[in-house]
Amino acid sequence: MIEEATKEARTAALKFADDSGSQLGKIKQASQGQFSIADRDRNNPHLKKIRVVVSVEYYLSD
Repeated sequence: MIEEATKEARTAALKFADDSGSQLGKIKQASQGQFSIADRDRNNPHLKKIRVVVSVEYYLSD
């Protein structure tokens, strides 16, 4: 789950860099915030909803 969240963060950063005409550099700082597991709803307690929050800061260059 953390791997998927990290990949999604990189994809978003690549898009941001591309839109701004910059090159995405190395990770400057990263942290894992919230991680939670909850029932999807009352009728299906065997199905879970998982939330992972990862914050990643990248260096950008022109």
